[in-house]
Amino acid sequence: MSRRLPPLPAVRAFEAAARHGGFQKAGEELHVSAGAIAHQIKQLEAWLGVTLFQRLARGVVLTAAGRGYAESLRPLLDGLADASEAMRRYGDERVVTVTSVPSFVARWLMPRLGDLRLHHPEIDLRVLASIHTVDFLRDGVDVAIRLGAGPYPGLKCDRLMEQWYCAVCSPAFLAAAPDLKTPADLPRHPLLHDEYEARIANEIDWARWLQAAGVGYRGGGGSRFSHTYLTIEAAASGQGIAVAPELLVAADIRAGRLVKLFPEHRVQSPYAYHLLRPLEVDARPSVQSFCAWIREQARADSLERAGA
Repeated sequence: MSRRLPPLPAVRAFEAAARHGGFQKAGEELHVSAGAIAHQIKQLEAWLGVTLFQRLARGVVLTAAGRGYAESLRPLLDGLADASEAMRRYGDERVVTVTSVPSFVARWLMPRLGDLRLHHPEIDLRVLASIHTVDFLRDGVDVAIRLGAGPYPGLKCDRLMEQWYCAVCSPAFLAAAPDLKTPADLPRHPLLHDEYEARIANEIDWARWLQAAGVGYRGGGGSRFSHTYLTIEAAASGQGIAVAPELLVAADIRAGRLVKLFPEHRVQSPYAYHLLRPLEVDARPSVQSFCAWIREQARADSLERAGA
């Protein structure tokens, strides 16, 4: 049975005008004149047999019928946009869009992308660094790498890596602090703090790390940074001591930019990194290849750090 649909350009013009409360801004959004918007809405009103806008001397306002129609249209147009974007993504099989928090992207994923290009030249990776909860369909994301406890219902999920925290500083800072001999000495030195980008409660900070080492700590001064990678850079430049995830500082420790203090005192986070993707996206060969590659990278990294 064929559907009797209103003129879709007119529907789009009406929705924009209803959202903006006028024809001028709707025209700017759709790159047409306010007159063109007015004409399309008149066309839609004629098709519906209902007045949608009341024309006033200084503008227009929605009628009761117009408000109801706008409220009904909004989720329908959002669904159409989401479904269309999903189809566009499926149309370009090479592109895999991945998101994770900025520090994981900058400190762990980016240095490994050369290996991905070497072994999977068929994949065009698109990387989004974001602290926000992902909406896979709305945001056009295929794979999310997130720190959390799970579960993640409705998603394909692999547990990638545990998160362990250690205390680190630069070699120069350590050389200038001969009294830094036990964890109890740490509060007398500049401590660098994260304002956790993932906004996860109970993540390891200085208070929890020192408590695990048997040291009381009520907090205090010290520089604070919005992202973990900034805290790590501050430690590497000699600004103080950071408590940081081992997987994000391992390369700096190997390169001699950072020194691990009290390696026997490593504290496990209550959270782990997970590899998440919608079930229908997981069926794409390019996504499967990327996920297999990053699982192997995570496994190799965990083994290397365990043997260090």
